[in-house]
Amino acid sequence: MRRSSRLTVMNREAGVMAVTVLVVEDEEKIGRFLELELKHEGYGVLKAQDGREGLELALSGKADLMVLDIMLPELNGFEVLRRLRKNSDMPVIMLTARDEVMDKVAGLDGGADDYMTKPFAIEELLARIRLALKKRQGAARENSSVLSCGGLTVDTARYEARFEGELIELTHREFELLRVLLENKNIVISRDTLLEKVCGYDYMGETNIIDVYVRYLRGKIDDKYGIKLIQTVRGVGYCIKD
Repeated sequence: MRRSSRLTVMNREAGVMAVTVLVVEDEEKIGRFLELELKHEGYGVLKAQDGREGLELALSGKADLMVLDIMLPELNGFEVLRRLRKNSDMPVIMLTARDEVMDKVAGLDGGADDYMTKPFAIEELLARIRLALKKRQGAARENSSVLSCGGLTVDTARYEARFEGELIELTHREFELLRVLLENKNIVISRDTLLEKVCGYDYMGETNIIDVYVRYLRGKIDDKYGIKLIQTVRGVGYCIKD
């Protein structure tokens, strides 16, 4: 039996809460637990128990970060994320019982800032919330710029990558990996460092995830345009050289 959708707005008094977290979770006990813990940490809390209501709240501009389940009534978490990313860069942490690798890849490629599986430790979730907010605040302070190497240009403000003017279709994680490599041009970056910078958390799954994204980028850039952009430094990591 499907639960009735409920929305709770907590602690929105002016000036009391600097940061508000939107929790989109259909399990009432988990949602209540998250609400209490977040309030204890000083966050304002918005709650929704279905994806459609969660998306409406996210687009309303009332929240600063979203904790998003996948298996939701009305709209699933992947669809909520897809629609959100058309209009907003709000940090999103997916919190779900689905722990398959392809689910994690789909969430991260879809634009999630982080992905956690249930059961979870609340201390870890709180740490990841702080990290996601810190990264987004830092990114907001940066001036927009265009990174380039040869015929390749990456516009971090427009979130576009082009080769000699032709648009390259990249997923969120492919773009982030390319951006990090270009920002550190001529510097060899280890896989662990790339994982931290691109995924934004301590990845505990398959260790070759960066290798997978490098392979995707090479297929879309190196192979297509007949260049050798991303170079492998065996036993160390990757770099882009002029």
